[in-house]
Amino acid sequence: MDNLDIKILKLLQTDARMTVSQISGEINLSIPAVSDRLKKLENGGFIEKYVTIINPARFRQELTAIMFITLERPKFTEKFVEFVQGEDEILECHYLAGDFDYALKIITENTATLEQLLNRIKSVQGIIKTRTIVVLSTAKNKHSITPSEETCEIKRRSDNDHRGAEGDQK
Repeated sequence: MDNLDIKILKLLQTDARMTVSQISGEINLSIPAVSDRLKKLENGGFIEKYVTIINPARFRQELTAIMFITLERPKFTEKFVEFVQGEDEILECHYLAGDFDYALKIITENTATLEQLLNRIKSVQGIIKTRTIVVLSTAKNKHSITPSEETCEIKRRSDNDHRGAEGDQK
């Protein structure tokens, strides 16, 4: 991973539909070289997937809420996660350390549809506490990290140190 790979990743973050030819022109590298680098980035797991980000307002989904959930016991986790997977209005589900077990990001049409979803969530066996916060506006919404050569170099050093330690043990 070098500076050219970082530039490719940043270009794709602004427009994942950018062609290899367009990327080539932007970073002043041949089309075959860009294509090879893209394949390496994909195969190396640096590019997880290409997605389309849909504007929720165009589908009348204009209310965002964050819901925190506490489960009574870990034995209820599987059913809870299964429920979450089946709800399209729940966009994210994060397992947490701290006062709550999970945080959900919800995007729905309005307060009435939020109320319906909250009632469905609260009816899931094992949920003992919830806290819901309605988002009034969003100041920043990035969908991915911003790659940099520095963070990649730190990761490379860490991986090399780890491999060296394994070699010492053999």
